[in-house]
Amino acid sequence: MDYKKTLNLPKTKFPMKASLAQKEPQQLLDWEQSGLYGKIYKQMEGRPKFILHDGPPYANGHIHIGTALNKILKDIIVRSKQMAGFDSVYVPGWDCHGLPIEHNVDKELGKAKADMTQSQVRKKCRAYAEKYIDIQRDEFKRLGGMGEWEDPYLTMNYEYEAIIARECGKFALNGGLYRSKKPIHWCCSCRTALAEAEIEYADESSPSIFVKFPCRNDLGSVAAELAGRPAAIVIWTTTPWTLPANLAIALYPDFIYAAVDTGTEILILARDLVEDCMRNFGITELQGGG
Repeated sequence: MDYKKTLNLPKTKFPMKASLAQKEPQQLLDWEQSGLYGKIYKQMEGRPKFILHDGPPYANGHIHIGTALNKILKDIIVRSKQMAGFDSVYVPGWDCHGLPIEHNVDKELGKAKADMTQSQVRKKCRAYAEKYIDIQRDEFKRLGGMGEWEDPYLTMNYEYEAIIARECGKFALNGGLYRSKKPIHWCCSCRTALAEAEIEYADESSPSIFVKFPCRNDLGSVAAELAGRPAAIVIWTTTPWTLPANLAIALYPDFIYAAVDTGTEILILARDLVEDCMRNFGITELQGGG
């Protein structure tokens, strides 16, 4: 007897096997062939705008878990805003410049780079970026994200670069562009500038030190007994490597500062720290203070 026929089981057309490995790519293909994103975009016209700017990934290799998570989360946000009644478009982008691309191109060129001009190397970098834009675009599509994949913004587009140059020119004309001091990190082996995100810091042990900054002006205007005496303001730092760039000393308005006579000079420091500092300086006898 077939006992299965005696059971009151629900009847459904759903197959026992989901076969996602076969059905998911077909579903994504159906979305693309039917122009689903375009249809959604047309229905959004006239709604309040919600723009999610895509911080672009480097076009320097296959996607990884970090870039995949980035695109999946952005797709969730864009879709949720679409369903909430916004005109929420998604324009993907790619960063086509920088060390990650240059470094991989250098590895591909090897010794041949030594015989190439800078222009030739840049063309190789552009071709390398174009290659991985196409690869990453297909891989991002495979994640199910929808957007204007065929019309992305690329930092190496000449129009994009021209706009940057034009806006910099506007800053220069209105006085917003000026020359000042800013450290630019440089990679000696790659011979190129590095972005902040490309710097990896190692743990470094360094001493904490006290530093005397000689006063340039006579302190007689502050107190008559200090007139003509050599004086210095004392600071303490745990980052001695920053001293060459030090341009100022900060004094806190709520602190009371003391002028300590060591016998040879006057030291200016916070009154509450005089005793501890003198002990650190190895000074046990003071000539006076105030």
